[in-house]
Amino acid sequence: MTLSGTIDMGLYRDYDKMNKIGQISRSDLTFSGVEDLGGGLAVTFKLKNRFSADTGIGVDTLADVGKKPFFHGESTVGLKGGFGSVQLGRRLDVLGNNDWGFDPWYNFDSVASPAWSFWHWNYATDRTSNNGNAEYGRLNNGIFYDSPSMGGFSVHYSGAFEKSTQAGAGTGNNNGLALKYGGGPIALMLASTKNSSGDTDTFAGAKYTVGNLELMGAYDKSKFKGTTSTSTAKVYTLGTSYTMGLMRFMASYGHLDTGAAVNPNANMIGLGAQYFLSKRTNVYASLGNKKFDGAGSLAAYGVGINHSF
Repeated sequence: MTLSGTIDMGLYRDYDKMNKIGQISRSDLTFSGVEDLGGGLAVTFKLKNRFSADTGIGVDTLADVGKKPFFHGESTVGLKGGFGSVQLGRRLDVLGNNDWGFDPWYNFDSVASPAWSFWHWNYATDRTSNNGNAEYGRLNNGIFYDSPSMGGFSVHYSGAFEKSTQAGAGTGNNNGLALKYGGGPIALMLASTKNSSGDTDTFAGAKYTVGNLELMGAYDKSKFKGTTSTSTAKVYTLGTSYTMGLMRFMASYGHLDTGAAVNPNANMIGLGAQYFLSKRTNVYASLGNKKFDGAGSLAAYGVGINHSF
């Protein structure tokens, strides 16, 4: 068994204009393991707890107490071999498990990342699975398949067929499919998902790497199926990162069209830098600015330290 995780702590001023000490990214504790069954077949498991390092509580924020499971990050068991891997349990769906590669912060910075703020605007993987509250990113009672790479191409599936007993839960199945390509300097992704309530999300991403420079872009279209109408949100982001010695610099721009009849648009710019003290520890600075139609711009900024073990 392997014990691993990440601890993130920062000093920052958030978009709510409050000064805070806490996580700008995420903190987690993971138990994982592999048993070799022979013949190229192995059993895998992973249990991941997300916690708030500034308070020690076993969820991301105090507002999440009683709403999210203890192993909020992941709880899966499965098999892997030449066919790829199959997992059962709770995990990120095909969007959340793969889209991070098309954002300079890996969709993991609440201050600077437009992806964190705008992607999948109208889409919850399940509207009620967190004790009646919406879940963004993960599926309960799910089945997950990740194929091996074949000529740079890979296929990924996530689905859930068990119906929730929570009030307001959807009655359909949850299905998602992603196709990825990674060959040389080019990375591509196309994915589409539908939750049990009929909401949908379509995502496309591209990245080009030349030397220490990365250029990337993504487009996301999410639809929320209401009782009488459907709300559609569209997002595009453009980003870049450059590594120079022990430093890494990031920048990104994002545009959101919420589809609302009044003041539908928002724009965001994010800047950041990391300094790597070791392979597993970095200190960083993040800066973001958001502007919604009909409102003044909002700024957030902070510095932090991130350690993986």
